[in-house]
Amino acid sequence: MITTETIPTLNTMFRFQWEQAQNSYVLLYPEGMIQLNGPAGEILLLVDGERSVAVIVGELETKFPDAEGIGGDVLEFLVEAQKQRWIAE
Repeated sequence: MITTETIPTLNTMFRFQWEQAQNSYVLLYPEGMIQLNGPAGEILLLVDGERSVAVIVGELETKFPDAEGIGGDVLEFLVEAQKQRWIAE
């Protein structure tokens, strides 16, 4: 279960990177690629196995001060990312 204290890590089956041809962040895996939208890329960029969800939310609130309710959105995305097995806790 993902909480604000969770320290998420990227599943080792995936490689997260900027893909110039797609003009977006992607998750690469042996069978293909998942193209991420802007917010998903910004969140996963901060998933490093060291930052907690609370720290990730704080950094995104600083970077995007006009984005109201960002904490709930981040938590919702990370729960879905865990269901998709993109991240582990």
